[in-house]
Amino acid sequence: MQGGAVSSRSKEPIKPIPINFDDNRAKTDLGKKLFFEPRLSKSEWITCNSCHNLSTGGTDNLPTSIGHKWTLGPINSPTVLNSKFNLAQFWDGRAKDLKEQAKGPIANPMEMASNYQLAVDVLQSIPEYVGWFKDVYGEGKITIDNVADAIAAFEETLTTPNSRFDSWLNGYDEKITAEEKAGYDLFKEKGCIGCHNGFGVGGNSFEKFGIAKPYDKDTQTLGRYNVTKDENDKYVFKVPLLRNIELTAPYFHDASTWSLSEAVNVMAEYQLGIKLTENETSRIVAFLKTLTGDQPELIYPILPPSSANTPQPNRN
Repeated sequence: MQGGAVSSRSKEPIKPIPINFDDNRAKTDLGKKLFFEPRLSKSEWITCNSCHNLSTGGTDNLPTSIGHKWTLGPINSPTVLNSKFNLAQFWDGRAKDLKEQAKGPIANPMEMASNYQLAVDVLQSIPEYVGWFKDVYGEGKITIDNVADAIAAFEETLTTPNSRFDSWLNGYDEKITAEEKAGYDLFKEKGCIGCHNGFGVGGNSFEKFGIAKPYDKDTQTLGRYNVTKDENDKYVFKVPLLRNIELTAPYFHDASTWSLSEAVNVMAEYQLGIKLTENETSRIVAFLKTLTGDQPELIYPILPPSSANTPQPNRN
């Protein structure tokens, strides 16, 4: 560590992730159970963790997730890790926060394919859940708002601090190599930092995919236009987080590349209007890999048994 390094790096556009302190353990424990609860889905097979696998960077590492009756989703599932740092949720930002997002998959016919009343009825039929909700929310009557609130509380704990780059930001020079530091310098010089900054190294803004050059893939979707119906929002997406990026392939909303090097080159071409040398790409990739932090370590929850009143799974 060098004198003055911490104070000088406090001005860097990327910020170290603060250590998370769980200040409502009962609520987050309930949220964890719900995150892994397959009975929230119509088939009683799909969970939040199915698409946001905490063993694989908070994603399923698939081009699009597999939902009810093996339905393929229309867009790549973003990581749940560090999602608390997003300005909104989903690629098009249609959910203002994690609580609103948590409601979406339950009632989406392509995902969990249930409905709010059925999900509540399932939980209400299980005495242990009734007791846990009463402990947390003061009443035994379960509501979909409280279900989403508990899941969101758990998801807010899913941060990945202590990356090597965060250690460098905190003044520990030896935590990154000269090549990785050169990659960070290029990341700033070439303009990547304009969209990828803050705690999540992204997630702070909506941007058009294809600023410098029209994106010519046939996998393009309309993005934020689906929410605003503003023509200017066509092909505009929430900027993805780059934390743990080496763990979350395939990349982009359309999952059009599995290679981190190729993803960097695509961004340079379509967003910045430049062509990187092989050496520049290699260095930027080396920097991006320093953003992998401590992954959440969890004890898999043991869920309570269904009762005689619990609705049966429906695979149709």
